[in-house]
Amino acid sequence: MEHYLGTIIAGTMAGTIARMVMLHLDYRQYPGYPHGYLSHLFLGFIASALGAVAIPAILKPDYTAVTFLALAASQFREIRGIERKTLEHLDENELVKRGSDYIEGIARTFEARNYLSMGCALLTSIAYELGRFPAAVLIALLSIIFVRTFMAGETVGDICEVVPARIWFDNSILMVENIGFINVGLKEIREKILAEGLAVLIIPRNSDARATIHDLGQRQAIAHTVTVLLGTKKDVDIPEFTPLARIDPDSGVVGLYTVPVERDQDALILAVKRTPVLESARSRPLKTEAGRMAAR
Repeated sequence: MEHYLGTIIAGTMAGTIARMVMLHLDYRQYPGYPHGYLSHLFLGFIASALGAVAIPAILKPDYTAVTFLALAASQFREIRGIERKTLEHLDENELVKRGSDYIEGIARTFEARNYLSMGCALLTSIAYELGRFPAAVLIALLSIIFVRTFMAGETVGDICEVVPARIWFDNSILMVENIGFINVGLKEIREKILAEGLAVLIIPRNSDARATIHDLGQRQAIAHTVTVLLGTKKDVDIPEFTPLARIDPDSGVVGLYTVPVERDQDALILAVKRTPVLESARSRPLKTEAGRMAAR
């Protein structure tokens, strides 16, 4: 087995580095604590070691060792459940919740990242066997670039236009352009919303984008992202300041309203654009005759 030591080390290092690249703190702030950060790095190391040892096990041959890959896959599936439970507990005390769809998307992402680390390690170990160190370095770099690009995913800005919008009141009904939101009874609250509130319109580029942002989970994810990046003046006793996203059913345009801590219109537009498109909200091209007619 000493003959394959270089193969195992090269693959394990490549997979672990790939996991470090994928595991970065961003505006979602998760994982945002040291123990969570370390646990995911360690799981990435285990996944990389399993991927790296597969090729030596096959070449030796020792097919029994390959069965550990199947065992690892079943263990990594449990990671999704663990992450889901953790995020659900964290979400209980959020003023503006992520929502179950967003939580499920994050949990799936962490599961997939371990598989990508394993795949990177596997490809690097194959390259090391075929071309030694130069080939392993090349394949490792290409794999890391691929996983970083693959995990980026679509954002709302890729499928929609986001433009500033006007907040006004129709008697006591809060309006964003022509989209009605909530009834605000207190005059003081209405005046504060007009003075400090911000709003945007999210305009879908096609019928598929329209179906995506129609999804309630996607709109909740947008509101949560805006809150994380700009803050909110909502508190438990001021529900009127809750960031809301409402859709115009006729046009498919979504209006978003918030009373942020940082009153910056450009930052609000950027926050909306950076919100990831959730897997559960994705809509494929409509292939029916009705779908083609609606897209015209």
